[in-house]
Order: sequence, then C-alpha cells, then structure tokens
Amino acid sequence: MKRLLRYLLLPLPLFLAGCANPGSPDGGPYDEEPPRIIGTTPLFGQVGSKNSKIRIYFNELVRLDNAVEKVVISPPQLEMPEIASKGKYVEVKLLDTLKANTTYSIDFGDAIVDNNEDNPLGNYAFIFSTGETIDTMEVSGTVLNAENLEPVKGILVGLHSDTTDTAFTKKPFVRVARTNGSGRFVIRGVARGSYKIYALNDADGDFRYSQKSEMLAFSPQTITTSSFPDVRMDTIWHDSIYYDSIIPVHYTHFIPDNVMLRAFKASHADRHLLKTERQASEHFDMYFTAPSTELPHIKGLNFNADNAFVIESNLTKDTISFWLKDTTLIYQDTLEAEVRYFENDSIGALVERTDTIEFVSKFSHEKQVKWAKDAFKKWQKEQNKRKKKGEPYEKTQPIPELAMESRIGNIAPNENLSFIFKEPLALVDTTKIHLYLQKDSIYEEAPYLFRQDSVSIMRYKLYGEWRPLQRYKLVVDSAAFVGIYNHASKATDHKFDIPSLDTYCSLFVNVTGVNDSLGVVQLLSSDKPVSNSRLKKGTAEFYFVRPGQYYLRMFVDRNGNGKWDEGDYSSGLQPEETYYYPQKLTLKARWDITQDWNINDFPLDKQKPLEITKQKPDQNRTIKSRNAERKQGKKKK
Repeated sequence: MKRLLRYLLLPLPLFLAGCANPGSPDGGPYDEEPPRIIGTTPLFGQVGSKNSKIRIYFNELVRLDNAVEKVVISPPQLEMPEIASKGKYVEVKLLDTLKANTTYSIDFGDAIVDNNEDNPLGNYAFIFSTGETIDTMEVSGTVLNAENLEPVKGILVGLHSDTTDTAFTKKPFVRVARTNGSGRFVIRGVARGSYKIYALNDADGDFRYSQKSEMLAFSPQTITTSSFPDVRMDTIWHDSIYYDSIIPVHYTHFIPDNVMLRAFKASHADRHLLKTERQASEHFDMYFTAPSTELPHIKGLNFNADNAFVIESNLTKDTISFWLKDTTLIYQDTLEAEVRYFENDSIGALVERTDTIEFVSKFSHEKQVKWAKDAFKKWQKEQNKRKKKGEPYEKTQPIPELAMESRIGNIAPNENLSFIFKEPLALVDTTKIHLYLQKDSIYEEAPYLFRQDSVSIMRYKLYGEWRPLQRYKLVVDSAAFVGIYNHASKATDHKFDIPSLDTYCSLFVNVTGVNDSLGVVQLLSSDKPVSNSRLKKGTAEFYFVRPGQYYLRMFVDRNGNGKWDEGDYSSGLQPEETYYYPQKLTLKARWDITQDWNINDFPLDKQKPLEITKQKPDQNRTIKSRNAERKQGKKKK
C-alpha cells in the first residue's frame, strides 16, 4: 500500500475575534510569538492509552506546513493516517489498529506554524504509550550517498529488533524516522535493546526492501541503545553579536548518536528487455535494464541474419546496436526476428528467453526514397545555376560525407587526439593519415599510432610523441576513413601547438589510512572527475594539470576494476568506500604541490566541501523579527 501522509487544510473564517494581530503596518505590532500548546488528548506521555485520535490544542490558529514530508509516525503506519489542522488544534487519526505495549511517537518537525506570520512551534514530537511504560531511547546519525557523500534528504531510516538478514525484506520496521537536508535523523521512542538499522527510499510504502530500484543502506553491525546523564555548554546571546553568558546544561545523552549509513541504488537490478527501437533504418537497438556477459542472438524470420550485422555494444552489454550491412535490409521497413537473450525470472534466476520482435523503421523506405529524390533535384538545380553562370560545377552527385566528431588541438603532452564516427568503419587507411612536426620553417613526418577504442568500435585515438612548445600538423587525405555504407571522410588539414610545460602544474597527494594498492584518487573540477590516479607507494600523481581550483575524492577499489561500485544487500556487500579531502586546492602554473591527506582526520559527514555539496542543509525556521526591522527602518528615515 502506498504510504503518503495526507492532511487537510480547512478554510478559516475571514474575520476571527481574539486571535493574534496579523501585524499590518497600521494595525499594531507584528505577531512574533510562536504558537503555544495549551492541551492535548490523550495527555503527552500518557500510558495505557487506547485513543487512536490525537489532538493538540494551541492558543491561536495554526496550520501545517508540508506535513507529507515532515510528519513521521512511529511505529510506521501501513494504513495512511489522516493529519489535519483545524483552527486552533491539530488532529491525527491513526487508522492502523493500535499495537499493545507500544510507544507511539508523532514527530512533526517544524511543520506546525501559526496562521498569520508562519512563526514555527519548533521541532516537536508527541509521544504516548499503549502499555504501562514509555520507551525513551533515541538513535541518531546521518545518511550519505555512498558514491559522492551527498546528504540524502527525506530517506526513511528504520530499526529492526529482529536482527536476521531476512527481516529487512520480509517485515516492516518497528521504529522509523526521516532524514533532513543534512542527512541527519533521530529515531525516538525506542525501547532499550539491540537492533539492526537500515535506510530505505520506500517507493511502495511497505516499510521493507521489496524493490531493487529502491535506494538503501544497511549496517553490518548490531546497535545497542543506552543513555547517560551529560552536560553541554550553551551560550546565552544578548544579540547577534554579543553574548551574556555561557552556562552548563544538564541533559540525557542517548547513544548511538553517530550512526553513519552509506546509501546506494543497485545498478544490477533484475535484467529484462526494456525496449527496442529502429530510429534509423541502418540499425536497430536493444536496451536492457541490467548488464550481461552475453549478447542477444538474432535469428531472422523474414530475412537472413547470418553475417548481417556490425554489432556496437557498451561495456556492460545492456545497450546494443545492430548495424545492417546489406542495403536491401536497410530498405526493408520491417525486420522480424527471433531474439534469444538472458533475463531474470520471478525468483531472480538468470534464464534464457526467446521473443519474436518486429524492428520497424521509424521512416519508411518510400519516404526515404522521396527525400533522396528531393535532395538530388536540389543538387541538380544548384549545379545548373552554376553551369549557366560559368562557375565550376559538379557533374556527378558526391557521395555523402562520413560524419564524425574529432578533438584535434588544445591537448596536454599526456593527451591524444580523438575521433568518433557516426557509423562503423569498413576501412581505415593509415597511409592517408600524416602527422608532421614543424622544424624551423618546414614540416617533417612524425611517428604516431592510430588505434580503435577498447570498448567502442566507433571511437579511435591517434597517439603521438607530443613535445612542449612544438607545432604539429595533421593532414588526413580524403577517403582515409570509409564507413560500411561507403560514406567517406573528406580531406582535412589541422595545425595545433603543444603548450609549454610552464602552462601546467603537478600535484602529488600522499594518502594515509587506506590499503596502498586499492586507493584511486580523483582530481575534481567542482564534483566532476578530470583525472584519476591509482595510489603507488601511498602517493597519487597528477601531471600536466591546468591551473585552477580543484577538489579531491578517493574511492577504495576493492575489486580492482578502476571504477566505483555499489553494494549488494543479498550478499552482504557494502558499497566501496568514498572519501573527500575537506578543502579546496588552488593550483597555479609552474607549481609542484605535495598534499598530505589522512582520510580519517574528519568524519564522513564533515569531509565534502560545502561549495560542491548540492544538497544544502535545511534552513532553520525561526521567529521573524519584523517589529525590530520596522523600527530600524523608521530610524533610518
């Protein structure tokens, strides 16, 4: 059952007697007093209560602000509660049957405000018990995105007294809370005892991990609640600048109060065929929901599929393009095929499935023929105009140019030239690729290597021995690259310079607190990696870094695949650990900087610099000082 806390905002009368002054400039001072509780039913902290309807009465009109997100009831309610503000009271109707000997907490956060000036009551939680005692323990901590240490706002955090691994997937939580903008949570009304703790983006409202698409976090440790008397020092401020005194405040310290949960979303969800499409007649595409080690097998039903394709696949084989080599198949509007592929069945086992699929071209052959004729007429008309004017003209329509993207120039000495083609290549003629190095006023041939990318068949790189402060020229003759549809590349001529070494800087990061062979340090521009370096003897090395402001992130590459990997609850696998250097680095040209970094100097929730943290902390709702502001405005006049 989908759980959404609904609430009603009933219309208030336009004119109310005895309520707080709305505070117009001509109607007296603004109302700056928060709403005050004058009574509750049942009583706050009442034991033995059987009342599933709770009312909280105030001295003035109140309303609820964003109760759907802010109000959390524990134990969690499977039947959607009704929460409403009704004039001078707030009413909560619990539609689930009350559990015996259970402490109930209704955490309003700062959702209760007065009706006129939005003055907040403050963080408020109402507690009562159906048993003879009130459970008073609390568990608090933080939920962070495991990959980038972003605070996770609004995720459900829950406890299970059943500490077996199956409780998270089979049973609803016994106590819950939600995180704020800083990822912080406080679970109240907890009984003394031992628990397993989890975080869950509960998409279907059943308070358990039932969908692999749900973000989750879990701790392998069992936590035990306890408390002890403690003292903290509070400051009493005279105003925003001066304080009157610092006084000791005695309070009950509940532990654990620093639980750290690292949340992730499983990318290896069940594998299913998501969709197929044929946006262009030259190829059709298949998209799957999860990776595979095997490519689909295609058997043509109205065409011969033997040796009919050039297959382009990403590394995880969940996005695959089948490029048709035969033009008769390109012209065929519908290709019917028997497709065999692997997917997960209802119990999660990987099984082979066979489907009959029609790959229908988005644009019919008839329409494409018309477009080709129109293009020929337009070309022919243009050439006739040129001929009549005595200008050079083409006698035969040229072959369409091979489309490609290239990055040539503006590279550092450790970078290379890149080429991305828009169709698979049938021919690469390296005798038509010429790289020259300028010496004095002449260009001499320079060595290079031209290689296909290890993952994509349509990406290539040209590797050269780049020398700082030298000029190069790359000449590519026409038809150096020919696609499988006989589209040929045009001739190009590019000159580019390799900048001086004085243009760059170097960074050496000495990292402690991690296994030397597992750490991969990332140099970040904002929160995006610009370069990776695996630790060697405790040091990550970055050469030819362009001057600017950077940040550092490191992940522990446990499986050695060079990329960050999420966890897996079914196997008890935690996501790979991520750390941030807590300060910004300013790198200047010609600098060689060595930076020491102990990844354990700061707790995880204090590591990521705020300027690159997207999820900012919630702004605390405070009483508005509008009377003082108005008084100050009058003084200025």
